[in-house]
Amino acid sequence: MGDDARLRAVVSLAQAMAAAHTPRGSWRAAALGACEALGGSFAALSVWERGRGQLRVLVNAGERAEGEEEFPEAEAYPVHQFPEITEFLHERWAGGGEPDAWVETADGPVDGAPGAGRLYGGGYGRERVAALNRRGRGCCVVAPIVLHGRAWGELYVARRVGEPVFGREDADFATVLAAVVAAGISQTERLEEVRKLAFTDPLTGLANRRAVDVRLDEAVERHRAEGAVVSLVVCDLNGLKRVNDTHGHAVGDRLLERFGSVLSRCGAMLPGALAARLGGDEFCLLAVGPEVDDVVRVATELCERAAELELGDGVACGVASTGDPVGPVVSARRLFRLADAAQYRAKAARSAKPVVAGRDDEVIRLADSPPKPAHDRRHLRGNHP
Repeated sequence: MGDDARLRAVVSLAQAMAAAHTPRGSWRAAALGACEALGGSFAALSVWERGRGQLRVLVNAGERAEGEEEFPEAEAYPVHQFPEITEFLHERWAGGGEPDAWVETADGPVDGAPGAGRLYGGGYGRERVAALNRRGRGCCVVAPIVLHGRAWGELYVARRVGEPVFGREDADFATVLAAVVAAGISQTERLEEVRKLAFTDPLTGLANRRAVDVRLDEAVERHRAEGAVVSLVVCDLNGLKRVNDTHGHAVGDRLLERFGSVLSRCGAMLPGALAARLGGDEFCLLAVGPEVDDVVRVATELCERAAELELGDGVACGVASTGDPVGPVVSARRLFRLADAAQYRAKAARSAKPVVAGRDDEVIRLADSPPKPAHDRRHLRGNHP
C-alpha cells in the first residue's frame, strides 16, 4: 500500500469512528478500519482491565473463527499469559514515548521484529502463537493503544494462513492506526460523558426526567406492539420543605441522596427497572416486564424503608400499570397522569402504603379530570430541579 492509500485509510478510519453513535459502533469501526487498512482478514480491539489483570476483548471483526462473537460478553485473557503485553505495560514503555507494534506468526518469531529476541525467546509469545494456529491464522500485528498517557489496550489484526506475513512497514503503520483509534476512543468517551450528564440527575446520580420521558415513550410503544406490562411508580418525599427550613438545604440534599439510594436498591428488585429523580422531591421507578403485583410489593417495601430515614416523613407513593384495569394506555402521558394521581391520593390520605390506580376508582377519576394549572408539582417544588 502506497503512502497516499495509507493516508486515505487513516482518514477513513477516523471518519468512521467519528460517525459512530455508540461505544460499540466506535469499537467496530476501529477494528474494521484497521483490518482493511492493513489488508487483514480479522481484527480485534481489547481493553486492559487493570483491576482484574486481564485483556478483555471488546469486539471481533472480519472473518471470525468458531466461537468468536462480534461483541463477546466474557472473552478475556490474563495478562500474565502474554509476556509481550506485560513487557509493554510494565517495562518497555516505562521510559515514555510511543510504543511500537510487533508482528507474530503461527511459525514463531519474525526476523527484525522489535524486541524479537525477548518477545519470542525463552517461551515468550507461545500463547499468541498457539491462538493463531488454533484459529487458522498465519500471522498478526499487535499495536498497543495509549490513551491519556496510559496503556489502554491493544489493536490486533491478523491474516489468513498462506497470505504474506506482516512486515516492518506494516508494524509501523499499525502504530499509526493505533494512535488514530486512541483519538477516536477519547472522542467517544467524551460524547458518552455528555450523554450521561444529559440523562442523569447531578445530585443523586439517578436518571433524570428527560431519561424517563425517553424510556417511558419506548415502553408504551412496546406495550402497544407486544402487550408488554409497563408499570410506573411515582413517589413524593414527604417533609423535605420542613427539613430545608429547619436544618438547611445541605441537610435536605442529603435526605434526597439517601432516598435516592433506597429507591435504587428497591428498583434493583425489578429486572431492568429505571430509578429516577423527576425533580425537586419527586422520584419514580419505571419497570417493563415484571408483573404488576411484583411492582406493588417493591413499592410497598420502598414506603417502609423510606419511613425509616432520619429526618424525613416517609414517602407518598402511587402506582399505575398496564397490568391493572386502568383503561387503554395509548400514550406515556396517560400512564404518568394515572401514577401521579395515585401518588396525589396517597399524599392526601397520608397513606403509609402505595395507592394503586385501577384498584381505587377515585384515582381514575382524578387522572381523567382536567389538570389544574399548578397540578404538575415537579416544576414548582424542591431542591435543585
